[in-house]
Amino acid sequence: MRFPMRLNYDLTKYIVSNKLNKVEKYPLVLMLEPTHLCNLACSGCGRIREYADTIQEMMSLEDCLKSVDECPAPVVTITGGEPFLYPPVYDLIRGVLDRGKHIYLCTNGILLEKALDNMKPHPNFTLNVHMDGLEETHDRILERKGAFKIAMEGIKKAKKLGFRVCTNTTIFKETNLLEIEMLFTHLEEIGVDGLLVAPGFGYEAVGEKLFLERRDIEKKFAEVYEMSKKHRFFSTPMYLRFLKGEKKLECTPWGNPTRNPRGWKAPCYLITDAHYPTFREMMEKTDWSKYGVGKDPRCAQCMMHCGFEPTVVGEIGKSFKDILEMMIWNFT
Repeated sequence: MRFPMRLNYDLTKYIVSNKLNKVEKYPLVLMLEPTHLCNLACSGCGRIREYADTIQEMMSLEDCLKSVDECPAPVVTITGGEPFLYPPVYDLIRGVLDRGKHIYLCTNGILLEKALDNMKPHPNFTLNVHMDGLEETHDRILERKGAFKIAMEGIKKAKKLGFRVCTNTTIFKETNLLEIEMLFTHLEEIGVDGLLVAPGFGYEAVGEKLFLERRDIEKKFAEVYEMSKKHRFFSTPMYLRFLKGEKKLECTPWGNPTRNPRGWKAPCYLITDAHYPTFREMMEKTDWSKYGVGKDPRCAQCMMHCGFEPTVVGEIGKSFKDILEMMIWNFT
């Protein structure tokens, strides 16, 4: 199977329960950012720019675990910033796993090799390492010489120790897709369990030069879709068909709610209009009807997985063809 049996079971149980109880809006993945501190200044990253004034702030371990308890999502993505710069990160990992949740810990890989000495493999735990190209490209985007080699050594050690590892690749305007296919082949050769891929989001603070517009995304992802037939993608086939312009999807901004040192971020992981003290307030006070393509100009070019992969969940049951496609994809 593409995903662990336990993750499939917990997600299915959670989704079915919400549908039976006629819950209209429910989260799937909690995006937990205990700190925005980072050891890199990547070209396409909006976080360190957006939160420049509060970048030294951190959530307490107590607040992190309280947020996990507040949000019913079965999956927690520990991100940032760089999570391994968060002092109680190992206590946080243990606390989330003790609650029966699934973790995807997102890291740039710079501190991964050393961090592995303080963690143990767990069936609910996945390391997600950011990889944007082969050595020269990756080092240029991350603006650090040697970043590629350091991350690769961390991945190799993680696989040797028995950790489940996936990678996350952002496709930018100048991304060479032949190079990306070579990267994916290499990652699979060293044992990576799966590949996530998505277009970059055009943060206002970063500028326009790096990012694809919707028409460009559809063109590039027609080629990426063909790659998905040869490589072990974690990005769903329906989402990839949406990216290449074959499928129409509406955004589900509440699907991946974000909690960071400022509070519960609304309306989504990418756009900030407010921060709320509780998950419930964020869900109840956000006017969700204002957001999405054709509603808010900031959403016009967005095709990011955090908004559209949750939509896939609601779409699957509407078509037998989609159900069959997902079953074949998941079991192969």
